[in-house]
Amino acid sequence: MFSRLLALFVIVPAIELYLLIKLGTMIGAAETFGIILLTGIVGSYLAKSQGLSVWNRLQSKLHTGSVPGQELIDGVIILLSGALLITPGVLTDVVGLLGLVPASRAVIRQFLKAKFATGMMSGNVRFQSFGATIPNNGHQNMGSSEESNSQPEVIVAGRAKRRPERKDSETD
Repeated sequence: MFSRLLALFVIVPAIELYLLIKLGTMIGAAETFGIILLTGIVGSYLAKSQGLSVWNRLQSKLHTGSVPGQELIDGVIILLSGALLITPGVLTDVVGLLGLVPASRAVIRQFLKAKFATGMMSGNVRFQSFGATIPNNGHQNMGSSEESNSQPEVIVAGRAKRRPERKDSETD
């Protein structure tokens, strides 16, 4: 976890700074600033148009009673891509723009689906819904039959915890 945070907050900005300086010396400071502005304008237009397109598809799926799985993943990719475009820099702009183009977004979506599937099969990714955990096989884990007489579990901050035992004086 520390190495990921180090990469996110130290290495990526250092690479961005290096690329901006290198680009500035190659084409000039004004042109580099113009490229940053242009990617921001194009990126905001693409984020808005692609976001609205995904929103309309999501609404259509919901109205027909279908599960909008692909649309939800696309929405997350577009949101993260928009955030990357807000960050000034060349590398983040390129990655952000890739997430906004439908063809490259499809590749990113397939990669994320494969990562989720691998994580679910290994048990590293778990989903929770309304206080019940949903294990890898998709059935809600409401406790086994031998646990059915014990105290119910409460999901707090993503972890199951037992409710505290009540004393006889607290039941009244």
